[in-house]
Amino acid sequence: MPAVVATKVPDLEIKDAQLIFEAVWQNLEADVGRENLRFPKEILLLGGAPGSGKGTNSDFIAKARGLTCEPVVISSLLDSPEARRLKEGGNMVGDREVIGLLLRKLLHPEFRDGVILDGFPRTKVQVECLKLLVARMQALRQEFYDTALSIHFRQPTVHIMVLFVDEKTSIERQLSRGRAVKAQNEEVRRTGIGELQEERPTDYDESLAQRRYRVFKEQTWDALQSLKETFHYHFINAQGDFEEVEQNIIRELDYQSTLELDPRTVDRLRGVPVARQIIIHARQELVKRLDSYELAHGALFAQVISFIETKIMPIVIRHAISGVAHINTEDPVLENPLALAMLIDVFSERGYHAALDLHKIEVPHKVDLSTGAITCRTKKVYRIQIRFNGSEIRRG
Repeated sequence: MPAVVATKVPDLEIKDAQLIFEAVWQNLEADVGRENLRFPKEILLLGGAPGSGKGTNSDFIAKARGLTCEPVVISSLLDSPEARRLKEGGNMVGDREVIGLLLRKLLHPEFRDGVILDGFPRTKVQVECLKLLVARMQALRQEFYDTALSIHFRQPTVHIMVLFVDEKTSIERQLSRGRAVKAQNEEVRRTGIGELQEERPTDYDESLAQRRYRVFKEQTWDALQSLKETFHYHFINAQGDFEEVEQNIIRELDYQSTLELDPRTVDRLRGVPVARQIIIHARQELVKRLDSYELAHGALFAQVISFIETKIMPIVIRHAISGVAHINTEDPVLENPLALAMLIDVFSERGYHAALDLHKIEVPHKVDLSTGAITCRTKKVYRIQIRFNGSEIRRG
């Protein structure tokens, strides 16, 4: 079996990227100042085959990551006033111009927490420039680490998300979109109501749709794949329906704090276990505790069960519709801390969510008539809350 040889970016392309990036960076720093080179905390690169649903899913992806800003669509950026001025001046919008326009765009305040880049990178030079940008962001973070500006230079996080469909599905969706757009535009022209949508030649010609898909595979796909070992990579199967694709996205973008937080913050939080860690064996531990109550503390366990059956359950049953019952009690059985644990575990085993709080009240007990001193006793009131799925009553 032949050995697998890793594909490397040619030295010339790396050198071109370094020259391009350095020129853009120096211009940017001269214009805004080094302390204002504040790029997004999170950069999510969204790539996808034609018809994979990038436009459809970009809003959902932004919501999943808590982003409120609009995605930066590179094709739209290249049609911006700045790009048009370059074209009108006889200049070609190549990698240098793309990088320059993009970096200036990323400095806008609305992108500070994060941004989705739709259609970047598309070339190997752009791939290398992205790596250089992240390295420069990390250098700025180190430079301002112990300053008042440190919050503006946080640990950068880069995600690559590729929505993938096969060639047959891509072509079918492109042509289907073309038919829908054509019908929509014919209706707009007939009635004068609504807005005309862009009609792409690739959405009407099967051979052009096929060529567009293959260009994606040969250029954008390779560019994104080359970053797979460098940044967080998410491959999303976009063949299914919208709901299925959304679930695939949610699973892929599951929050991982150790990858996103500053290392100092991670160290500070290390002593607090992640929720999913403590629930892995929660059921087994619950069973073990309940059996130990019966075997080692049978008498007390019987008292707690009797208290639940006679004092609490009648109230819970009366709240079967709302699914929430609040009980205040001074029953002495609960004075034993182990009894409190038993009560919570019993309700957990039965499918309820129980919470218990001890409220102490100082109640006047007697008065010394000669001195006027009042002696109080401590009244212990146990506040128990039981929650469960209530009953839904259909109302006509």
